[in-house]
Amino acid sequence: MRVAIVGPTYPYKGGGAQHTTELAHRLAAQGHDVVIESWRAQYPSFLYPGQQTISAPEGTPYPKTVRRLDWRRPDGWVAAGRRMRAADLVVLAVLSPVQVPAYLGILYGLRRLARTVALCHNVLPHERKPYDEPLMKALLKRVDGVLTHSEQQAGLARGLTRGPVGVAALPPHLPSTSVDRPAHAVRRRLLFFGIVRPYKGLDLLLRALPEGVSLTVAGEFWGGLDETEALIDELGLGDRVELRPGYVPADEVPKLFAAADALVLPYRNATASQNVWLGHEHGVPVIATRVGALADHVTDGVDGLLVEPGDVGALRAAIERFYASGEPERLRSGVKAVDPEPFWSAYTEALLGP
Repeated sequence: MRVAIVGPTYPYKGGGAQHTTELAHRLAAQGHDVVIESWRAQYPSFLYPGQQTISAPEGTPYPKTVRRLDWRRPDGWVAAGRRMRAADLVVLAVLSPVQVPAYLGILYGLRRLARTVALCHNVLPHERKPYDEPLMKALLKRVDGVLTHSEQQAGLARGLTRGPVGVAALPPHLPSTSVDRPAHAVRRRLLFFGIVRPYKGLDLLLRALPEGVSLTVAGEFWGGLDETEALIDELGLGDRVELRPGYVPADEVPKLFAAADALVLPYRNATASQNVWLGHEHGVPVIATRVGALADHVTDGVDGLLVEPGDVGALRAAIERFYASGEPERLRSGVKAVDPEPFWSAYTEALLGP
């Protein structure tokens, strides 16, 4: 089958780019003829305030990649659609409604000469704007099918289109799958890792942090540092919270996890996330809220702890329970790295369809 995937890949960073790249590799390994149609310029900087690209890849780049798409060039969107008319399947990786105008241009250029699937990482953003729903509705009703990563997201999609909507669990697409796990002494230090946005609940974690426990926060701050620094000062946590703002290169990630007793994911809401698997890949237990797919990947009391979202008291109690005598070591012993093969097999089967 000839497959064109439209989405971010290296030099773009993050889970979306890693997923696009790994999906192309997996489909090519199955014998399909795959090309990635990627971006030369994906978003205007004011819509994505963080670092968009990186100088060193987070995995193995996919060789058959075309980087011509530009958010400023509608003529290029239509031209990309024309280039893909010979494909059997065109996959549009949807990370944000901001991409929809470009995807509509691609669909116009395709002229329905290839089957199209909107692969929705998020059907609607966690923090929504008035234009998000109309844009997504315009896209989803023009494609032949939609693939989401959870039943909750599928429900959102079905509210925007009468077309077929499928569900496939987001498979592991970690930048590294060979991490040494050295012996670990309990340090009473936790880790919050990844882009800091309101829905991820860092403020809840700061308010829940028990006495005698430290925290490292590593990642890009979506709206700047001021609000977080003010909260740290208000709570008197300056000597126990280390902020490491900015993108963390892949070769620095193992050291961050090695210094932590657990990864904490205090999300208010979530769809699908790689962070539980990332923690487990580095041998670290995960304390997470029962939202989205997070709860599916943590076995409560075995390789981490689960807590209800939005509850500072419950989160503090879970951290205190984690640090009960012998618990960090016991939970760490229960951590197992994920086997990606079954996930990818089911995922590509769902994407390719009958």
